[in-house]
Amino acid sequence: MRWIMLIIVLVFLMVASLAAYVRLAPVDPEAWHTPPDIRPGEVREEEGGFGTSVLVEGRPANVMTRLDAIAVGTPRTRVIQGVPSDQFVTYETRSRFFGFPDYTTVLAYGEGDQTRVEIYGRLRFGRSDMGVNRERVTSWLTELRL
Repeated sequence: MRWIMLIIVLVFLMVASLAAYVRLAPVDPEAWHTPPDIRPGEVREEEGGFGTSVLVEGRPANVMTRLDAIAVGTPRTRVIQGVPSDQFVTYETRSRFFGFPDYTTVLAYGEGDQTRVEIYGRLRFGRSDMGVNRERVTSWLTELRL
Protein backbone atom coordinates (compact mmCIF):
# COMPACT_ATOMS: atom_id res chain seq x y z
CA MET A 1 0.00 0.00 0.00
CA ARG A 2 2.86 2.40 0.78
CA TRP A 3 4.36 1.80 -2.66
CA ILE A 4 1.09 2.72 -4.36
CA MET A 5 0.82 5.92 -2.34
CA LEU A 6 4.45 6.76 -3.12
CA ILE A 7 3.86 6.24 -6.84
CA ILE A 8 0.74 8.42 -6.74
CA VAL A 9 2.62 11.19 -4.93
CA LEU A 10 5.53 11.00 -7.41
CA VAL A 11 3.20 11.15 -10.42
CA PHE A 12 1.38 14.12 -8.89
CA LEU A 13 4.69 15.90 -8.29
CA MET A 14 5.82 15.27 -11.86
CA VAL A 15 2.57 16.63 -13.33
CA ALA A 16 2.69 19.65 -11.00
CA SER A 17 6.32 20.31 -11.97
CA LEU A 18 5.50 20.15 -15.67
CA ALA A 19 2.54 22.50 -15.23
CA ALA A 20 4.69 24.94 -13.25
CA TYR A 21 7.44 24.87 -15.89
CA VAL A 22 4.98 25.49 -18.74
CA ARG A 23 3.50 28.48 -16.91
CA LEU A 24 6.73 29.95 -15.53
CA ALA A 25 9.29 29.27 -18.28
CA PRO A 26 10.81 32.55 -19.45
CA VAL A 27 9.83 33.81 -22.89
CA ASP A 28 12.49 35.05 -25.30
CA PRO A 29 10.48 37.41 -27.54
CA GLU A 30 13.27 37.57 -30.12
CA ALA A 31 13.03 33.82 -30.67
CA TRP A 32 9.34 34.08 -31.62
CA HIS A 33 9.16 37.53 -33.23
CA THR A 34 10.22 36.61 -36.75
CA PRO A 35 8.40 37.52 -39.97
CA PRO A 36 6.00 34.77 -41.08
CA ASP A 37 7.38 34.84 -44.68
CA ILE A 38 4.26 33.31 -46.21
CA ARG A 39 3.70 33.83 -49.94
CA PRO A 40 0.50 35.51 -51.13
CA GLY A 41 -2.41 33.09 -50.98
CA GLU A 42 -0.31 30.38 -49.30
CA VAL A 43 -1.73 28.27 -46.49
CA ARG A 44 0.98 26.73 -44.32
CA GLU A 45 -0.33 23.90 -42.20
CA GLU A 46 2.22 22.06 -40.11
CA GLU A 47 2.09 19.88 -37.05
CA GLY A 48 1.57 22.44 -34.28
CA GLY A 49 1.32 25.45 -36.57
CA PHE A 50 -0.87 27.22 -39.10
CA GLY A 51 -0.28 30.29 -41.24
CA THR A 52 -1.70 32.10 -44.22
CA SER A 53 -1.37 35.26 -46.25
CA VAL A 54 -4.48 37.19 -47.28
CA LEU A 55 -5.49 40.53 -48.76
CA VAL A 56 -7.68 42.76 -46.61
CA GLU A 57 -9.39 46.04 -47.51
CA GLY A 58 -7.85 49.13 -45.91
CA ARG A 59 -4.52 50.73 -45.17
CA PRO A 60 -1.92 48.73 -43.20
CA ALA A 61 -2.06 51.00 -40.13
CA ASN A 62 -5.86 50.70 -39.90
CA VAL A 63 -5.85 46.95 -40.54
CA MET A 64 -3.21 46.37 -37.84
CA THR A 65 -5.07 48.52 -35.34
CA ARG A 66 -8.24 46.48 -35.91
CA LEU A 67 -6.36 43.16 -35.82
CA ASP A 68 -4.55 44.15 -32.62
CA ALA A 69 -7.87 44.91 -30.92
CA ILE A 70 -9.16 41.49 -31.98
CA ALA A 71 -6.00 39.72 -30.79
CA VAL A 72 -5.72 41.36 -27.36
CA GLY A 73 -9.46 40.89 -26.96
CA THR A 74 -8.89 37.14 -27.17
CA PRO A 75 -8.83 35.57 -23.69
CA ARG A 76 -5.37 34.98 -22.22
CA THR A 77 -3.61 36.83 -25.08
CA ARG A 78 -0.93 39.48 -24.75
CA VAL A 79 1.65 41.20 -26.94
CA ILE A 80 5.19 39.88 -26.40
CA GLN A 81 6.97 41.94 -29.08
CA GLY A 82 6.17 44.71 -31.54
CA VAL A 83 3.51 47.38 -31.82
CA PRO A 84 0.65 47.75 -34.30
CA SER A 85 2.09 50.99 -35.70
CA ASP A 86 5.13 48.99 -36.89
CA GLN A 87 2.71 46.57 -38.58
CA PHE A 88 4.65 43.64 -37.09
CA VAL A 89 3.47 42.10 -33.79
CA THR A 90 3.83 38.76 -31.99
CA TYR A 91 1.16 37.65 -29.51
CA GLU A 92 1.17 34.95 -26.86
CA THR A 93 -2.06 33.07 -26.15
CA ARG A 94 -2.17 30.57 -23.29
CA SER A 95 -4.48 27.59 -22.97
CA ARG A 96 -7.09 27.77 -20.25
CA PHE A 97 -6.18 24.86 -18.00
CA PHE A 98 -2.44 24.17 -18.21
CA GLY A 99 -1.38 27.54 -19.64
CA PHE A 100 0.47 26.16 -22.67
CA PRO A 101 1.71 29.13 -24.73
CA ASP A 102 1.09 29.55 -28.45
CA TYR A 103 2.70 32.36 -30.44
CA THR A 104 1.01 34.18 -33.32
CA THR A 105 3.00 36.59 -35.45
CA VAL A 106 1.33 39.11 -37.74
CA LEU A 107 2.98 41.19 -40.46
CA ALA A 108 1.00 43.68 -42.56
CA TYR A 109 2.09 45.75 -45.55
CA GLY A 110 0.48 47.67 -48.35
CA GLU A 111 -0.27 45.99 -51.63
CA GLY A 112 -1.89 48.51 -53.92
CA ASP A 113 -4.89 49.99 -52.10
CA GLN A 114 -5.23 46.89 -49.91
CA THR A 115 -3.20 45.33 -47.11
CA ARG A 116 -1.41 42.01 -47.25
CA VAL A 117 -1.64 40.25 -43.87
CA GLU A 118 0.78 37.40 -43.16
CA ILE A 119 -0.16 35.55 -40.00
CA TYR A 120 1.39 32.46 -38.44
CA GLY A 121 0.43 30.73 -35.17
CA ARG A 122 2.51 27.96 -33.61
CA LEU A 123 2.94 26.12 -30.36
CA ARG A 124 5.92 26.24 -28.03
CA PHE A 125 5.67 22.90 -26.25
CA GLY A 126 4.71 19.54 -27.70
CA ARG A 127 3.97 18.40 -31.23
CA SER A 128 0.24 18.80 -31.76
CA ASP A 129 -1.98 21.76 -31.03
CA MET A 130 -5.19 19.87 -31.94
CA GLY A 131 -6.08 22.58 -34.48
CA VAL A 132 -6.09 25.43 -31.97
CA ASN A 133 -3.73 27.67 -33.95
CA ARG A 134 -5.69 27.13 -37.19
CA GLU A 135 -8.90 27.99 -35.35
CA ARG A 136 -7.39 31.14 -33.79
CA VAL A 137 -5.84 32.45 -37.02
CA THR A 138 -9.04 31.76 -38.97
CA SER A 139 -11.16 33.38 -36.28
CA TRP A 140 -9.02 36.53 -36.15
CA LEU A 141 -9.09 36.89 -39.95
CA THR A 142 -12.83 36.28 -40.13
CA GLU A 143 -13.47 38.95 -37.50
CA LEU A 144 -11.05 41.33 -39.24
CA ARG A 145 -13.00 41.05 -42.51
CA LEU A 146 -16.41 41.84 -40.90
